[in-house]
Amino acid sequence: MSETLPTVLDIEASGFGRGSYPIEVGIARADGSCCAFLIQPLEEWTHWDPKAELLHGISRDRLLAEGHPVQQVAQWLNDELSRLGKAYSDSWGYDNTWLSLLFHHAGMLPRFRLEALRILLSEEQQALWSHTKESMIAERDINRHRAGEDARLLQLTYQRTRLLTER
Repeated sequence: MSETLPTVLDIEASGFGRGSYPIEVGIARADGSCCAFLIQPLEEWTHWDPKAELLHGISRDRLLAEGHPVQQVAQWLNDELSRLGKAYSDSWGYDNTWLSLLFHHAGMLPRFRLEALRILLSEEQQALWSHTKESMIAERDINRHRAGEDARLLQLTYQRTRLLTER
């Protein structure tokens, strides 16, 4: 297939709302490969929602032990995404807030934009989205609520809905 897939970014967080922060960021590249990094929480990042941990399965202790410093993750994102100029997210409001927080604490500016994935979708694709996404999860046995796999799931759902609407 000659179609270029959109680069998709996904972020897992310590919870939702005030005080939450990014704990994992993942991307699905245009070639279909994906990568993710756990983020070591800063000392002032104390909010922790046990319900969020139940979803993503990542403990704060694991982040402290295995997470990468915010500067390293921000630099990786810039290295990966600056030449593209943009990446897409299905939860733009949340992901953009957490991305801004990450870059602010890294003392860096992002060299790319985060856009809402829905701007790429036709009305027909939007109508098929939920059902297609659930089908992809079942078919591929995707581990939900991990940033890299969720980014790839969104990319695959985009691709499938595009194929279905081009018939």
